[in-house]
Amino acid sequence: MKVSDILNELEAEVRCGETSLDRDISWCYCSDLLSDVMANAQKDSIWITLQTHPNIVAVASLLGLSAILISRGAEPDPETLNKAAQENIPVLTTKLPTFEAAGRLFMLLNQQSS
Repeated sequence: MKVSDILNELEAEVRCGETSLDRDISWCYCSDLLSDVMANAQKDSIWITLQTHPNIVAVASLLGLSAILISRGAEPDPETLNKAAQENIPVLTTKLPTFEAAGRLFMLLNQQSS
């Protein structure tokens, strides 16, 4: 599944990284604790978080994550978007709560693997 494949189902808006929406998504990780994400998120995962500061981009880049999805209508800091554009990491936003976004993504990933 590609990042572009989840946009409609997650009611997501692309805030930056439009040229990288063809990245594969193999799994999802939900956390707002950067050290937890660094220790447990898998490469090619999409990260769902409420964090909006530039450090989320550094973590996503370090781990090779496919994209960052900011939930509950939170808006990324302008500096975050600038850094994500430099790193070519898609940053998406959704008004969905984290639980619902993760649930929808889980269903999509399971449908694909069936």
